[in-house]
Amino acid sequence: MTPTGTNSTARKNILFLMTDQHRTDTLGAYGNGLAHTPALDELAATGTRFDRWYTPTAICTPARASLLTGQAPFRHKLLANHERNVGYLEDLPEGRFTFSHALRESGYNCGLIGKWHVGNERTAADYGFDGPELPGWHNPVDHPDYLAYLSERGLPPYKISDRVRGTLPNGGPGNLLAARLHQPVEATFEHYLATRAIEQLERYAADSRERDRPFFLALHFFGPHLPYILPDEYFDLIDPADVELPRSIAETFQGKPPVQRNYSAHWTFDTMPIETTRKLIAVYWGYVALIDMQIGRVMDAMKRLGLVDDTAVFFTCDHGEFTGSHRLHDKGPAMYEDIYRTPGLLRVPGAPGGVVRPEFVSLLDCTATILELAGLDPKPAVDSRSLLPLVHGEEVAWEEDIVCEFHGHHFPYPQRMLRDDRYKLVVNPDSVNELYDLRTDPDELRNVYAHPEQTEVRARMMRRLYDVLRERGDNFYHWMTSMYDVGEVGHDPTLSGLDESTYQA
Repeated sequence: MTPTGTNSTARKNILFLMTDQHRTDTLGAYGNGLAHTPALDELAATGTRFDRWYTPTAICTPARASLLTGQAPFRHKLLANHERNVGYLEDLPEGRFTFSHALRESGYNCGLIGKWHVGNERTAADYGFDGPELPGWHNPVDHPDYLAYLSERGLPPYKISDRVRGTLPNGGPGNLLAARLHQPVEATFEHYLATRAIEQLERYAADSRERDRPFFLALHFFGPHLPYILPDEYFDLIDPADVELPRSIAETFQGKPPVQRNYSAHWTFDTMPIETTRKLIAVYWGYVALIDMQIGRVMDAMKRLGLVDDTAVFFTCDHGEFTGSHRLHDKGPAMYEDIYRTPGLLRVPGAPGGVVRPEFVSLLDCTATILELAGLDPKPAVDSRSLLPLVHGEEVAWEEDIVCEFHGHHFPYPQRMLRDDRYKLVVNPDSVNELYDLRTDPDELRNVYAHPEQTEVRARMMRRLYDVLRERGDNFYHWMTSMYDVGEVGHDPTLSGLDESTYQA
């Protein structure tokens, strides 16, 4: 793919900062008064903060594959993490468009430092990225490059204590949720990743000056994904007594899909005292602070290398995290704001700072934005739309709602969600559907799907979701045709092709 419509000398360098399983409400820029996030808060103040930034699906591998391809999960078909895969594809199909190949072909240096987690067999290098191969879903603390980093600097190895975990329904020990790390900050995997990113920045900056070659560099932290494993100064940074518990701690699961109660048991919420939940939230915020410190180091390197005026900077994550909300941890088959609404920041040279946009945007939209910043045609990113008009403060026509999807984690569990300004509809084929009025119930505690006074809202949103899925080619709509009132259809929903006249108005 060659540059179109933009002089190659004007193409931007791109720094893409990404975390894993990151709640929006952990950042000062999004209103957390206890946050220690000066680097990200400065990025918001000097760039654009998106207040309705959503992941296409709250699960690592499918979300990251959507970023790489600009395609919704149902389209690229990489629908589950390898670690819990129950029969879905393990890698993207051959020949699938990716922005990294497009950038490489147009002359960009492309690097990725940190978490990959897009498929099982093919690595980041197979998609054109420079950088060490760091496999897995969490910090690979036994990786040879990390061990060499520690050895070269005389730093102690990984060691933990003060483990936090509950008890599983079968009586066994629950998943590790947090632990105290007996290493200095300089030895943490997060500090290691930032160091390697700075080294790559230095190489790319030199190459850019010598050969006028722009770069795309991604720094993907493995955190603040649980378990939250931190050295003392961050493990104890936030006083648990200062933590306000989420109101959805009051979740009863009444009128909700039973899978949510099962997930709560799997994540052992009720086997731990509420004081432990406060500590977990405090440690999670500490994890975010540690990552922010490392991002600050990278941003300082950008200034030192004279890259700020030529480099667009993204910050986002693959999806959110429950941290006790709805008596849950991690993520899963529950399409709450906690895991679907995520932070999204973007600073573009020449664009105004301190901009706040209310439009519904998606991690998917990063793909088209990256391509446009590189002077490339964004059309191959078929489910993606460039954010640059919003960043430049333009008034543009934009969708007034957003659709998200889920396909399962520990087991197949298909869901679709429609979120608009006030309401959220979740379709669960195996169970009860959900409808939340986010104006009166922002914590999504009351499922009003069956309430008679919501008949009109339910019908409108069901039809809208149906139409969007049909337009996209997402075959989930077939179940909706026969099971719910979606209004009149102009096609034979049985797909027999034998009686089309019955369905034509």
